[in-house]
Amino acid sequence: MPTSHLKNSPELDVLSRLTLDPQHAEQAVAYVARLSNEQRDALVALGDSNHVVMRAFQTVANAAGPDSELAGWAHGVLAREQKRIQNALTFLHKICRELEQGGCPTTVMKSLDHWPDLGNDLDLYTTADEKQVVNVMLNRLGAHVEPRSWGDRLANKWNFAVPGLPESVEVHAQRLGQTGEHTAMARRFVTRRVPRTIAGLTFMVPAVEERIIVATLQRMYRHFYFRVCDILNTLALLEDNQIDFVELKRAADLGGVWPGVASYLKIVCDYVREYRGGAPELPPAVLAAARFGGDVMFARGRFLRIPIMPNGAELYTRQITDAAIRGDVPATLRLSLLPYLASAAAVAFRITGSDKGIW
Repeated sequence: MPTSHLKNSPELDVLSRLTLDPQHAEQAVAYVARLSNEQRDALVALGDSNHVVMRAFQTVANAAGPDSELAGWAHGVLAREQKRIQNALTFLHKICRELEQGGCPTTVMKSLDHWPDLGNDLDLYTTADEKQVVNVMLNRLGAHVEPRSWGDRLANKWNFAVPGLPESVEVHAQRLGQTGEHTAMARRFVTRRVPRTIAGLTFMVPAVEERIIVATLQRMYRHFYFRVCDILNTLALLEDNQIDFVELKRAADLGGVWPGVASYLKIVCDYVREYRGGAPELPPAVLAAARFGGDVMFARGRFLRIPIMPNGAELYTRQITDAAIRGDVPATLRLSLLPYLASAAAVAFRITGSDKGIW
């Protein structure tokens, strides 16, 4: 396969070629055909982590001969994943209905952005009080509350296990952000939500601009890594000219994250350009606000990483400075706790191999 200038791994490179340029993925499909059964299983697991199983292996199934062993294997992968997705969608629709009827206006974040793929947990945001959320989840749906970390409590995030649903349900109540610093920006996820019908079921989802915002919060201010699905999902919005960039900046400025949003979009376009030779053009205002782009990314483990130092740290510094200038004392105080949480998580990971009690 042609080489990429990005510091990528062979497996992530294959998934990127299968999904970003499926019409020219012959060499990527040939690569999959040469893998052993164990290596194919590992590639499927990587596709699952990057939420691209349906999109990647549909390309393999389409390109392989209809009666070939490879086509049969790919169709088996797709059938198993489709069964999982259908079960999750059925539960998700019921959960949303019960929350709405229980007085909790709810928006499905991130999970449906991957369609025809679906994430490994189901993310929701509500403007309702957390007590209402817990009451509905426990008494109407028979769920139980998963243990909460310090970070979960700060962010006012609750994780639930629902009987019959393998995926975890994550509900953000009234706040968004690593430390729950966003309230005004978060309310837009309900006030501007729109209906979306998938597989015959209708859900309320964020408006396009909020979809970009939440992806940015997750990738640029929390995890500092991208999944292949993030590139694909945002690319689709850019190609369809769905983004109102003026509205996007207005929303981002409410939380002081416009530099992160601009950098996120530049990373997406830079990555697409590596695999297609071209990418959607971003407005000059976005390019001017971006602090860095795809050139800083590198592959490690299952994902495409962004260096925390200096890139992630710069965005954090700008965010907390903006909150202080705006006089948002609660957000400033919450954000000031982040370095201590990060240090505690690093120590916990070195001692126990897990930072779950922190994040």
